[in-house]
Amino acid sequence: MTHIIELQEIAPVTHDTFHLVLTRPEGISWTLGQATKLAVDKDGWRDEGRPFTMTGDPQADHLEFVIKTYPDHDGTTNQIRQLTPGDTLRMGSIWGAIEDKGPGTFLAGGAGLTPFISILRQREKDGALDGCRLIFSNAAEEDIILRDEWERMPGLETTWVLTEEDKAGFEHGQIDGDFLDRQIRDWRQHFYICGPIPMEEALKKALMERGVDRSRIVIENHPD
Repeated sequence: MTHIIELQEIAPVTHDTFHLVLTRPEGISWTLGQATKLAVDKDGWRDEGRPFTMTGDPQADHLEFVIKTYPDHDGTTNQIRQLTPGDTLRMGSIWGAIEDKGPGTFLAGGAGLTPFISILRQREKDGALDGCRLIFSNAAEEDIILRDEWERMPGLETTWVLTEEDKAGFEHGQIDGDFLDRQIRDWRQHFYICGPIPMEEALKKALMERGVDRSRIVIENHPD
């Protein structure tokens, strides 16, 4: 079923990432970390739906999204950044395998942070961030989404990784097996992974090679 939802608010989070508040259709429900498909309700774009994670409270009377846009590409996210309150989008079904299974290490790349936003916020509300760590990879420091919020969260350990910039206070390079060997102290915890599919698959493989049980790896269900 397709729902027509109306944009209520849009505000920048970083230079290319935006926070959206939209009307909530009646009768829908979701769990923290799940996603839906959104398409801009304009000629030429209604069939160009893309997956985005709901980042708000499932009990709220509205929907929230944090969407990273790519203004150098004439795609759906570039259309979204040009929307104004009152514009409408088309919303599809809700899906997703990422869910909160307990404290652990959250491994995110770029827009792959978004499934973890609502999970970590709920854990903060519950006072349950002890044992949680966010390792977040971006090209540059300016790309880090909601950095101040994560650094303020009591109990959440944060590690910022930059792939294109080499700066003091940041890890530099890729999140790969060698990186994990340097950073991870407990391989028995849960590991949450979201980012570009090649990154997800490489990290899943690296974790399993280090003895992490597949049941402790929380990741979207991509074909093996």
